[in-house]
Amino acid sequence: MRILVIAPYAPMRDGIAAYTVQTVARLRAAGHDVEVLSPFPSAAHHHVELGSVRGALRLLPYVRRYDSVLVQYHPDVFFKPGVRVFERERIAAALALVWRAARHVELRVHEADYAGKHTGLDSMATRAMWRAASRIVVHTRTERKAFHETYGLPLGRITVVRHGGDFAMRTDMSRAEARRRLHLPEHEVMFLSIGFIQPHKGFDRSIRAFADAGAVAGQARLDIVGSVRVEEPQYVAHLDELRSLAAAIPGVHLHVGFAGDDEFDTWIVASDCVVLPYRYIWSSSVLERAALYERPVIAARVGGLQDQVRGDSVLVSSDDELITAMRQFLAARGVSAGGPPPPSASPWPLGQTATRADVEREIAARAAVERELIGGAPATGVAAVGRARDARAASAAVRRLPRLHVAAPDSPRPGATFLKTVIRRLTQWELDPIVRQVNALQRATVESLERSAQAQQDDQPAATSRTLSPDE
Repeated sequence: MRILVIAPYAPMRDGIAAYTVQTVARLRAAGHDVEVLSPFPSAAHHHVELGSVRGALRLLPYVRRYDSVLVQYHPDVFFKPGVRVFERERIAAALALVWRAARHVELRVHEADYAGKHTGLDSMATRAMWRAASRIVVHTRTERKAFHETYGLPLGRITVVRHGGDFAMRTDMSRAEARRRLHLPEHEVMFLSIGFIQPHKGFDRSIRAFADAGAVAGQARLDIVGSVRVEEPQYVAHLDELRSLAAAIPGVHLHVGFAGDDEFDTWIVASDCVVLPYRYIWSSSVLERAALYERPVIAARVGGLQDQVRGDSVLVSSDDELITAMRQFLAARGVSAGGPPPPSASPWPLGQTATRADVEREIAARAAVERELIGGAPATGVAAVGRARDARAASAAVRRLPRLHVAAPDSPRPGATFLKTVIRRLTQWELDPIVRQVNALQRATVESLERSAQAQQDDQPAATSRTLSPDE
């Protein structure tokens, strides 16, 4: 069978791209003739820029050539972030036309808006797009139910396929060998949070929970591994927050950089427990890869993760439960921990009803409070956090400066958006390095000021030092 796969593809650093590589390998091993069409520059056979009505319609001559079309569906592939409702519906209508022109179309859904209302006139084209597909595939029973209730598709049209069904191990190393490869001590109990660094991943929750679990540095550690997927201001600001937290909490190690498939699995093998404190998610490839190597997981009870967890993994519904789960894991391995969990911080938008926009607004609000040093950071009950806030006071003036970024090429005037997009593409190679350099200089200045302030604190006599309480 000739199959066209429409998806991001290697060597793009993207979770769906990595997922697609494994799916393509399985289909080819089964004897199918598979080609890939990617919306981004990659090793795919075909490239079509999507995100517009014109881009969607350009798929028409491709889908007609194949016996089956497999679409790795994520809204960011077909709809530009922040697209207006009217334009979104125009694109959805074009995609519905494309799906109906194909012999067979499977939409494998990695993310969809289950929290929104999709019953009015302004969502007719979106519902038509889903109904035009021959088959809808999701990864968990929770997603299947949510999709049925949100878009009104019959349950018989929606199939559940295990997220990790195409996954294969990328290493046969033992835990000890993996730790030697990564230059990690073998005796410490190791928690791991790994993946792209984005606010909704909740890696800051991992750090604060590790601190509140009361583990003794040298007996336990938390490693945060990942890179910023796109240089959006809110993502870079979140990375800065993780850097500050990691510097303040003994035993926390932040490893910034993209981990390829082999290295990714090496980190999982080296770990004792994978911590996934997501604020929202649909399903998780990390959880599936942890299962390949029989690593226990502590995961947030969001999206369809409750359908994915296996073995001795634990689901948590709050920060307090996350702290307790980490403390119990340490105790089971003979590592002493602190007393009862501290009072919870103000709640984050979590669960099935949370959206990406909810989390990013909350990140921006908390970052603003932190910059002004008016007590908005969640209390962790750890003296190191109080000392870190004192150090950050030294960099407050630099932190208040907005990060430099290139404005999106949007305009309400007819034709202006197209013209701005052309200009943006022509000047991108000159402007982007400057933007990155300016932001890097700002981060370096902040870090230098905080190190200097921290060094001054460390040099003060012990009698004059004081630990801030969580209420101060």
